[in-house]
Amino acid sequence: MPRTPAVARTLPALHRALESLRARRATVALVPTMGALHDGHLALVHQAKRRASKVVVSIFVNPAQFAPHEDFGSYPRTWKSDIARLTEARVDLVWNPDVGTMYPPGFATRLLTEGPATAGLEDRFRPHFFGGVATVVGKLFTQCRPNVALFGQKDYQQLKVVTRMAADLDLGVKVIGVPIVRERDGLAMSSRNVYLSVEQRAVAPMLHGVMKNAAKRLRNGDDLETVMADGARTIGDAGFALDYFEARHAETLAPIRSIKDGPVRLLVAAKIGTTRLIDNIGV
Repeated sequence: MPRTPAVARTLPALHRALESLRARRATVALVPTMGALHDGHLALVHQAKRRASKVVVSIFVNPAQFAPHEDFGSYPRTWKSDIARLTEARVDLVWNPDVGTMYPPGFATRLLTEGPATAGLEDRFRPHFFGGVATVVGKLFTQCRPNVALFGQKDYQQLKVVTRMAADLDLGVKVIGVPIVRERDGLAMSSRNVYLSVEQRAVAPMLHGVMKNAAKRLRNGDDLETVMADGARTIGDAGFALDYFEARHAETLAPIRSIKDGPVRLLVAAKIGTTRLIDNIGV
């Protein structure tokens, strides 16, 4: 039977646990999560185990990245099943602070994010988001001092923001993006998929289908503007409320005019019912 990972809930306990992990000069990988773990998270853990001798998973639902109208209170919290999954994956340490530990009374600092954080994608619809993400991830990096940190590519703009922040602030952490894990029908795994009704779940994979079709057309030389307009129309006709369907430079997230400006990433965000889905693929 795998051993249940150690759990730290205070900073002194975290520091003691990390000192123990590093006693033999071990390398440490961090996998930041908000819990409600699925196979996508476990893919991050498996990659972490390949890249470091010890693996720390943080579980913290970060209020700083939720707007007042968003689902912080109802965000799924599944501690028992999360620990069972992390035990099976042989994780060494779980960092599970409460809000008061991460944001104690008088906390008054927030990171200002620019560059990929102001690309006009998620930031257009969630202007609060990347400041909250960068602040909490910056704290996690300084608290855990990992050698590497792993993030899923599903939140592609977030991956670029965190990568830029770690480099700009000389945090000494190598940020690694891990490919999206998908259901058999192509839907990107997400903790929010549990909100989908049976009917919505049946429609949701078409986002990936539209992106695959668009990528194929672009590789075949079709006009970018026409391809993207066709894709946006198909998404809307399927019953989604589309926030964006964009072709961007894969590294800078700057707008492009053709795939010759690449490498290229297609990114989409759309609501079906009350559930907002995001996805992306390379061209």
